[in-house]
Amino acid sequence: MTSALRFSDVRKRFGRTEALRGLDLDVPRGALYGLIGPNGAGKTTAFSIACGFLQADQGEVAILGGGAFEAMRLKGRMSAMPQDAALGRETRCVDHLVYFGELQGLSATAARSEALRVLDDVGLGEKRTARTKTLSHGMLRRLSVAQALLGSPELALFDEPTSGLDPRHAHELREVFRRSRRQGQTIVVSSHNLPELESLCDHVAFIDRGIVVSSGTTDVITGKGQEIEILLAEGPVPTDAVAGVLVGDTVTFDVETRLLRIRFQPRPGVLAEDAIALALRVLLDAGARVSGVRKGTTLEKKFLELSS
Repeated sequence: MTSALRFSDVRKRFGRTEALRGLDLDVPRGALYGLIGPNGAGKTTAFSIACGFLQADQGEVAILGGGAFEAMRLKGRMSAMPQDAALGRETRCVDHLVYFGELQGLSATAARSEALRVLDDVGLGEKRTARTKTLSHGMLRRLSVAQALLGSPELALFDEPTSGLDPRHAHELREVFRRSRRQGQTIVVSSHNLPELESLCDHVAFIDRGIVVSSGTTDVITGKGQEIEILLAEGPVPTDAVAGVLVGDTVTFDVETRLLRIRFQPRPGVLAEDAIALALRVLLDAGARVSGVRKGTTLEKKFLELSS
């Protein structure tokens, strides 16, 4: 699969602070990619270098089949929404977007059509003639997302796009990102909302202290094909019996959390669902009370493991 965005040994220093220490990152075309990391990990610096706001001290950046950012080559093909996007206060929403659409090279008619489309997509259709100074924080965030979606760019970067949004509008934006991906766009989202990224993204990367410490598909990172968690209520816990039918797998029980964990070894013809069926049969036959079953761990737990 070809890359939409690739960093190879990218380094960036600000005085004595090394923001990026050899960043290697590969975002496949058509992915909905999540960037995860603590404050100061280098995510915003990486975005800024990708967009040409900053120049790397060392290393290579490749964007959409070419080299580093070039305004004319990527005009209309790449967009970004910064975390603290600034918008003019007196401009009407639709005029603001038409202006940026024309900067992309769209005709006045096409720019207006696109502006109205993306305003509807982010739930601001009724605010198209409102001046930006009258918008709430959440509406301004959605307007910034709309700006980055103008013209359906091949690659769009979003830094904390749902920060400050109420649950309904955050959900609507996630649906917008999913539709964009289905249409072939590559969407990169940086966020501290790990449950959101887990439900949204098909690929993720953990960045810490300027390097990628883990990356891959979300299913692989969370171990959905390799780890099973079964929550048990008070009652029998036949750990040995479960281990007896799952030969070669590791079965442990945490008394405090009441979680029975199975480290499942994938093998030909046997899926995680088969291991779940075997384990549940043994548990229920032994009178265990099952409260829930989960494949894999969460991105939040993985983040805590990697950052500890």
